[in-house]
Amino acid sequence: MIAETVCSAVSAAGLGIAAITAYRKRYLAAVRIAAYALVPIGLVMTGVVEWLADTAFSPTAWAGFGVLGVAWVLFMTTRAVERRRGGTRKERRAAARAADRPEAAPPGVSAPSLGQGSRPANRPAPASRGEDDFSDIEAILKKHGI
Repeated sequence: MIAETVCSAVSAAGLGIAAITAYRKRYLAAVRIAAYALVPIGLVMTGVVEWLADTAFSPTAWAGFGVLGVAWVLFMTTRAVERRRGGTRKERRAAARAADRPEAAPPGVSAPSLGQGSRPANRPAPASRGEDDFSDIEAILKKHGI
């Protein structure tokens, strides 16, 4: 009841402002203001305001919104975890099987060449893991005068 009264008052005030604006010969603005002023009364007449008022003051409706919020948080959490892990369990198994069988590549796709010939000429091959590779660090430190 109160919500309908407030909407009716807002519509009446808006139509009054539209009339004043039209009196000042700003007809386009007056029509736009009148259109905005008719929206609240239209919502009252369709019953939307009553439905919203019943929903806003209903503890059951707020509990329902809370449940929907929890469900949304759970969905988003599971999506984030799936992305971090690299997909669903089914997708990870399929990727592991494909990695185990390189000959299972789609037709027309060749396996990448990882030999020494695929390396650009200006980049040296990395040193083997067993060697002491402090020469790079020493060169950088000498370059900076340290």
